[in-house]
Amino acid sequence: MTGLDWTVIAIYFGAIMALSWWVILKSRNTADDYFLAGRNLSWWIVGASIFASNIGSEHLVGLAGSGATDGVAMAHYELHAWCLLVLGWVFVPFYMRSKIFTMPEFLEKRFNPTSRWVLSIISLFAYVLTKIAVGIFAGGIVFSVLLPDMRIGPLDSFWIGSILVIVLTGLYTILGGLRAVAYTEALQTVVLVFGSILVTYFGLKALGGWDVLRDVVGSEMFNLWKPLVPEGVIGTWAPVKEVDAASQVVRQAWYFNDNYPWLSMLFCAPIIGLWYWCTDQYIVQRALGAPNEQQARRGSIFAACLKLLPVFIFIIPGMICLALAQSGRIPEIQQVLFDGNGQMIRDEAQKAFPLLVATVLPSGVRGLVVAGLLAALMSSLAGVFNASATLFTMDFYSKLRPGVSQDRLVWIGRVATSVMVLVGLAWIPVIQGGRGLYDYLQGVQAYLAPPIFVVFFLGVFFKRMNGEGALAALVVGFLLGIFRLAVDTPVKLGLAGFENGYAEGSFLWIVNNTFFQYYSILIFAVCVLVMVGVSYRTKEPDYAAISGLTYGTITSDQRRDSRGSWGWSEVAASAAVLVAILAAYLYFTG
Repeated sequence: MTGLDWTVIAIYFGAIMALSWWVILKSRNTADDYFLAGRNLSWWIVGASIFASNIGSEHLVGLAGSGATDGVAMAHYELHAWCLLVLGWVFVPFYMRSKIFTMPEFLEKRFNPTSRWVLSIISLFAYVLTKIAVGIFAGGIVFSVLLPDMRIGPLDSFWIGSILVIVLTGLYTILGGLRAVAYTEALQTVVLVFGSILVTYFGLKALGGWDVLRDVVGSEMFNLWKPLVPEGVIGTWAPVKEVDAASQVVRQAWYFNDNYPWLSMLFCAPIIGLWYWCTDQYIVQRALGAPNEQQARRGSIFAACLKLLPVFIFIIPGMICLALAQSGRIPEIQQVLFDGNGQMIRDEAQKAFPLLVATVLPSGVRGLVVAGLLAALMSSLAGVFNASATLFTMDFYSKLRPGVSQDRLVWIGRVATSVMVLVGLAWIPVIQGGRGLYDYLQGVQAYLAPPIFVVFFLGVFFKRMNGEGALAALVVGFLLGIFRLAVDTPVKLGLAGFENGYAEGSFLWIVNNTFFQYYSILIFAVCVLVMVGVSYRTKEPDYAAISGLTYGTITSDQRRDSRGSWGWSEVAASAAVLVAILAAYLYFTG
């Protein structure tokens, strides 16, 4: 880091502070303004904010690391731009008609108050385990690479970076609410995308071009569809012997392949994607901040266009970093990623993106990209801080204390956010024990997403689904997910007695070693059966009470109003997104 780099970073933070202060001065201290920006966000702010919230620390650190270890396997999740089209065309009309603050509030209107409470608890639990802890962890990773010698007392650069990211983000988030989050995220999107494109450009330049990248890493790294069974392994549905390449030790492994086989990606990835993009408070809150259905839909389509970028500005840089290490073109990277025997150190792959920033970028450009790194870290944390505050305040506190003042609601939201940050800090050691940041994130989401996905989608498409069925599916699915986390966590932490996992062949060993995506599909299937079975064995819902909340209860006036909110420009933009996704799948297949 040179003086020019620090100057660029200072300019970036000055711009963020100035924009935040301007937004804070415009804000009113009401719940509607603090949590939903007064429902007055234009479509381009909505779209940029959705993208910036999604493209956070797990992408800059985890997704690039995944590119270095598994190639384009994780691109399935990034090509889920079509899920944003489902948000805009399918769910936005229902959300905007119901005038809700939160996703759990929609469940209360569609089903019953208990469903709202259960989803709020699950959502807050998920935010601590995924978005807050992951954001803090990734901030530490970036600082540990760029400023490895920084130390304050017992704290090394990792923990200093983690704490700094929290403090800097918390300042404008707590003071300005969603309006401050959305406007700063729009600016951060520009810095993030431009900076990441520069990393890809200079990385390819240092390597020698696209063709060299393919030659060095091999064609398999460019294949989205991984085999069901790893090469050299016989059998898929029972314990088999496998030889560890690094140690030459024969060990037991439970296959289904754990390298993102095509079957699990085909069925599990869409479940997680549709839950995340269409029903998660963290994302949908931006659309709820739009003034009407048209602006919310256009914002979703714009976000879908932006969502096509991560494969090329995050996964590909991770693969470039691997190629630079394998080819020996940059010894500093090789020394970090590979051990003395020439084997990749998987944990070190999380440093792929910041390693490129530190080694291939010229002075000044490096400062801009570091600003982009910080932008991503801050935007993802800011989004989840505000979403968490909204959930706790509107779904819990306001229900327990009806009639409380607007000022009090805002203050409680700020306090709730601070508490969740502390819990997130305590969860970091669990992430450090996993096989990678992005793997950890997708694993936890895969355990918690299926019941929420099932309840929202069946609830919107089938009016016969009732509150009893929704509640049963949420509880059963959540318990199945918590059970898997409870089984996995002692092994990841290496607690006494769990250093070598569970006894081979035992039930808990099978659960712990079954690939997380297959377990997620199991949760999904169970939740569907539970929700449909319980709904049809109990009484029908009051269809008049859920008017406009399912396709079967939409009135002719509501249908006409929704049709008037879009034209051929929205259809053409959506079609262009689908064509681009298809082209990417065709290129990265075979």
